[in-house]
Amino acid sequence: MNKQLYKAIFSFFYLIGLSIFFQNSSFSQSLPDRISGSVKDMTTGEVLPGANVYWSNALDKGVTTDTDGIFSIRPIDLPAELTISYIGYTSTLRVITEKELGKDIKFFLNPEAQSLEEFVVNEARENSNVMSLDIGKTNLPVEVLKNIPALFGEVDLLRGIQLLPGVTTAGEGTTGLFVRGGSADQNLIQIDGAPIFNPSHFFGFFSVFNPDALSNVELYKGHIPARYGGRLSSLIDISLKEGNTKRIHGEGGIGSISSRLTVDGPLLSDQSSFIVSGRRTYADIFLALSPDENIRNNQLYFYDLSGKLMFRIKDRDKITISSYYGSDYLGTSGQFGLGWNNWISSLNWTRSIRDDLFLDVKGYHSYYKYLIAFTDESIGFEWSNNFSESGIRGEINWVPSENLSLYAGAHSQLYHFAPINLNLAPESNLESINTNPKIGFLNNLFIDGNYDVSPVFSVEGGLRWNHYQQIGEGVNYLYENNDPANGAVADTVRFGFGENMKTYLGLEPRLAARYLLSESLSLKGAYNRNFQYIQIATNNSAGLPIDRWMPAGRYVSPIRSDQVSLGIFKNLSDNQFELSMEGYYKDFDRIIDLKQGAEILFTDNLETEILSGVGWAYGAEFMLRKNIGKTTGWLSYTWSRVFRQIDGINEDQPFNPRFDRPHDVSLVLNHKFNKRLEFSGTFVYTSGVAVTFPVGSYEVDNQRVPLYGPRRNEDRFPAYHRMDLSVNLKNRDRGRWWKGSWNFSVYNVYNRKNPFSYQFTDIYNNDFRVDPSPEDVITSSRPGVIMTYLFGILPSVTYNFEF
Repeated sequence: MNKQLYKAIFSFFYLIGLSIFFQNSSFSQSLPDRISGSVKDMTTGEVLPGANVYWSNALDKGVTTDTDGIFSIRPIDLPAELTISYIGYTSTLRVITEKELGKDIKFFLNPEAQSLEEFVVNEARENSNVMSLDIGKTNLPVEVLKNIPALFGEVDLLRGIQLLPGVTTAGEGTTGLFVRGGSADQNLIQIDGAPIFNPSHFFGFFSVFNPDALSNVELYKGHIPARYGGRLSSLIDISLKEGNTKRIHGEGGIGSISSRLTVDGPLLSDQSSFIVSGRRTYADIFLALSPDENIRNNQLYFYDLSGKLMFRIKDRDKITISSYYGSDYLGTSGQFGLGWNNWISSLNWTRSIRDDLFLDVKGYHSYYKYLIAFTDESIGFEWSNNFSESGIRGEINWVPSENLSLYAGAHSQLYHFAPINLNLAPESNLESINTNPKIGFLNNLFIDGNYDVSPVFSVEGGLRWNHYQQIGEGVNYLYENNDPANGAVADTVRFGFGENMKTYLGLEPRLAARYLLSESLSLKGAYNRNFQYIQIATNNSAGLPIDRWMPAGRYVSPIRSDQVSLGIFKNLSDNQFELSMEGYYKDFDRIIDLKQGAEILFTDNLETEILSGVGWAYGAEFMLRKNIGKTTGWLSYTWSRVFRQIDGINEDQPFNPRFDRPHDVSLVLNHKFNKRLEFSGTFVYTSGVAVTFPVGSYEVDNQRVPLYGPRRNEDRFPAYHRMDLSVNLKNRDRGRWWKGSWNFSVYNVYNRKNPFSYQFTDIYNNDFRVDPSPEDVITSSRPGVIMTYLFGILPSVTYNFEF
């Protein structure tokens, strides 16, 4: 960023700061009393975030509850009537007198039985998409997620996010996300504030999130507030559900390949609760019943467990403890094994210091382990590795006035990458390897603020400062001519525990603005800078459980991105439809890729296998969403391009990474016929992934084999498209404590054979030609061209229940 832009940003914050100071100078001397309290569900005791709280005779004097269902509002001439409303609940009115100033008031709302014509699938207040400062942000309600047809009937959070504009995948059967030109490791996916490094089961076919245990899901891909950081492209913020404080409640499902169960309820009193959720597959059980011994000895399973405890202390303090554990394993007749585990935990304390001042403190630990085992007398081995992130984060939120909200805090993160553990078979002729641990220590300070400059103009600005160190215990290899590319080690320098090995500093300005053109139309813009200090070194783009993460260090710099986005947001037909159009441009600096034939699993010198360069991405996103009525859903279209330019790759010229898919269309529909019967459908269309096809062939040992040129990803697979349908049929409601429903889904309704890969085998015909045109290749009509696809038409049945 040039000096003029830095000066402009500094001047902007300076002017905003002056206006805030003069507006609130008298306020700071004597803080008036406020009306504060919480809003909860009458039947379950669960908090209601985003509920509207406003004075009945002053509709413009209103607030919404925070994520804990808490609100604080300035009084008007008392007594006065306060209205509390929440979509899907009966509104309540209460007359507030001067005696209730400074007191905490509890409001309980009753769920209302809505008619189909009034059915609403989101929990946002009217015009929130127009009025808010959010740009490039989407809230995905869990109930919407559960209605989307799913592979094998398994409701999948990440697969639902893939249907949103600006988000694409590496291909069929994967849950790796590529957001606005970023790679899969550039997404921060966190559960109750703790990051998860591999969010998938079964090699990406399913995500690790049990939807019954989720409370809220938010995707940030445009403007990310300064209080969040660590990744370049997106933040997926997932909150686990808090338990019911009134009674024991449960829900679950029995599906085609797995079953799930969630139980929650009060713990010690109505001020504390618990929730426990589990899921497991049956594949290994069925394998054990096979008469074939080779099949019986195979292992194939995944399971996950999650839980959350909540304690409220005198209405001012809340403590939550969350944990998640997930495990996958694939074993073939005792000869080969591949497994991985996630284990994350977090402790969160929130305190309402006073009506306008809130404290949030969070500590967490995220651990990931993976292994490969191969049983053979001569080349057998067991290879394993693990890494973790531990962190503590503190944040103060000050709301000095209704048009101003300030955030400030600090976040410390410790990354630990363990040495590779390689155990060889007793008779193995493989060579043992020695690697060293790598430790990264990242400290962040941030300040962020929202300010309504006028009734039509609002801004959000912030700064995030990073101080990163690679610290010991560890090793720095010194290379001849300071060039790791030649691989010649000149010296080795060892560092003791805590010693500084390399330091990087980063400053991340964030800025967003919204201008109201009318009550239902707004224009928004944002600028974001982000740094990322850990990344994956991999020679595949789909993402594998054994991909090696690496921290920034002496020869690997942190990657940086700058994004500018602009959008227009419009509500139509009395808020029945939401229309948004966003455009963006993003650049990347010091992004890495691997050399041709790079070896990354069995080396301690990863810096000798990588190349670095720049990248850029741009695009336009359109979305039309319907939230009210019998039929709900959305239609989205994304046009985007992604480029990389790295010396040593593609003859040093720009190229498209595999996940560059210029056109992406998604249609999601849900229709309620009556209280028992519901229909859902999705249709997706995307351009084929960018690949490299052979440019010719040559002869080796009287066989014709394909020849690949130096250019990367100049060809494409055929376009990908698929339709999924599902029907949800609820059992008749006879007032019983047990409620059940059946879900019938069909994945890939018209049996489209979308290519997963092409294999160019040995060719004996001297006339062999490789035609790289997708139309020719997909037919697999030429000798030696084998197209592999994963799924044809797949029906599934799931029984869901609640008690």
